[in-house]
Amino acid sequence: MLGQMAAKKKTAAKPKLLSGGNPQIPKADGDAPVQAYIAAMPGWKRDVGRHLDALIVRTVPNVRKAVRWNTPFYGVEGRGWFLGFHCFTKYVKVTFLNGASLRPAPPVASKHEDVRYFHVHEDDPIDDEALASWIRQASELPGEELF
Repeated sequence: MLGQMAAKKKTAAKPKLLSGGNPQIPKADGDAPVQAYIAAMPGWKRDVGRHLDALIVRTVPNVRKAVRWNTPFYGVEGRGWFLGFHCFTKYVKVTFLNGASLRPAPPVASKHEDVRYFHVHEDDPIDDEALASWIRQASELPGEELF
């Protein structure tokens, strides 16, 4: 009986995948919830999440991390949040909160004037140089205080 209860707890601890395969992760600050989100990303999206997280940490060594609204966010202490990413059915959406100020601006517009997106599809090569440039620029701008 006790073994069955332990097995149920382990099963219950696995994050639920929401629409598009986006992991449902509780609101929390720090690296651990972001790593839990990445570990729960389905299939090829997990590799994209690991790649993005590593590139962000290399580019902005003092980055702070949090999960809100089932999305990992990255920011700089005292400057706010500059980036998040989220799973959709056919791509991972990288959100630059002040992306309209980046040069060149990320390719996908938003209904929010300042926000720009970069989508990563399954077989897309990731241009680390361009992405690192956007990450660096975004981290140096005043960010958003979302939460």
